[in-house]
Amino acid sequence: MTFTHLFTPLKMGALTLPNRILMAPLTRCRADKDHVPTALMAEHYSQRASAGLVIAEATAAMAGCSSFWTEPGIYNDAQVAGWKQVTDAVHAKGGQIALQIWHGGRSCHPLMNDGAIPVAPSAIPITNDEIRTPNGKVAHVTPRALEDAEIPTIIAGFKAAAINAKAAGFDGVEIHAANGYLLDEFLRDGSNHRSGAYGGSVENRARLLLEVLAATIDVWGSDRVGVRVSPLNGYNSMKDSDPIGTFSWLANRLNDYNLAYLHVMRADFLGEQQGDIMTPMRSIYRGTIIGNMGYGAEEAEAAIADGKLDAVAFGTSFLANPDLPTRFAKNAPLNEPDPSKFYSPGAEGYTDYPYLAA
Repeated sequence: MTFTHLFTPLKMGALTLPNRILMAPLTRCRADKDHVPTALMAEHYSQRASAGLVIAEATAAMAGCSSFWTEPGIYNDAQVAGWKQVTDAVHAKGGQIALQIWHGGRSCHPLMNDGAIPVAPSAIPITNDEIRTPNGKVAHVTPRALEDAEIPTIIAGFKAAAINAKAAGFDGVEIHAANGYLLDEFLRDGSNHRSGAYGGSVENRARLLLEVLAATIDVWGSDRVGVRVSPLNGYNSMKDSDPIGTFSWLANRLNDYNLAYLHVMRADFLGEQQGDIMTPMRSIYRGTIIGNMGYGAEEAEAAIADGKLDAVAFGTSFLANPDLPTRFAKNAPLNEPDPSKFYSPGAEGYTDYPYLAA
C-alpha cells in the first residue's frame, strides 16, 4: 500500500510538517530525580526526529505536581538547560518538537511532592489504579479541593512553563487536558463536583483550561499552541455524564482560537467507555485535528484521505520504531514494543530499538 496522504506535508498553525506521522507524547520516566531531562532523553527524541512533529512527554509546569517520580519538569533553569539539549538534538536531525505542559492534579502523591497533599477540583480520589513511587506501587490519596483563590497560581505556573519552553528551544507547546490530570479533572463532571466559577456547567468546568490556554497564547501566539483531550478515557477514574456533549461544546469554543491543532484521544485505555467521539469533533472543530490511540498506517491513511483527520499521532509504535515513517514508506515490518521496559530506567526499551536494516 502507498501512503500518499500520510506523506503529504501539512501546514499546522505556524508550523509546516513534512509528513502527517506525528510522535505522540509518551511519559517514559528517564529524567533524573530532580526532574531534569537527560542526555539519554536527547538521544531518544533525536532518534525519532523524522516524525512530522515530535510531541514531547508530559512535563511538570511547576514544582510539587509530580505524578511519575522521574518525569521531566520545565520550572527551573536546570530543566530548561536539559530540555535545550533535547531540542538541539532534534533540530540537528531536521526535526520539529513541541512540549506538552502538564499538572498531575489528583494523580500526584505526597511521597513524590515533599509530603504535600495533591490538589484537584474536588476531594475525590482515584480508585481504579495505584501509583508508582520510590516506595513501590501504592494507593492514591484523597486530594484536597483547590480554593478559587489558588487558581491564579496554577495559571501563572502554566504561563511560566510556556516561557521556559520557548527558552528551551521548542517549536510549540501542547496543553495537556487529557487522561485524568488537573485540567481534565476540571473538565469532566465525574471528577468536578464543585460549585462556583469553576464548577457546575460545562462553561464553568472548562474555565481553567481556557484561562491556561489564554496565558499560554500570550507567550507563544495561538498558532504554536495545541490542546490534547481524551473524552472517553477512563484512566485515573475518569468519567463524564455526557462526553460527546461536553467535548462538542469545547471543540466549538476552541474555534474562537487560531490554534495549531486539537489532539483527540479517541478511546479508553480500560476499554470500558465506548463511542464515536471523532465524528462530532471533526464536524464541529474547524481547525487541524490530530487523531490518536490505536491507529495503524492503513487506518491513518484512510482517515486522512477521507477528511476525518489531518494527522495521526503514533505512541508505542513510534517508541519501538525510531524510523517509523521509513517503515511505513517501505511497508516494512514493525518492531514490537516491550511494555516491561516502558518505565524502567536506562537505555533498554528506550534507545535500543533497532532501525530498519539498510
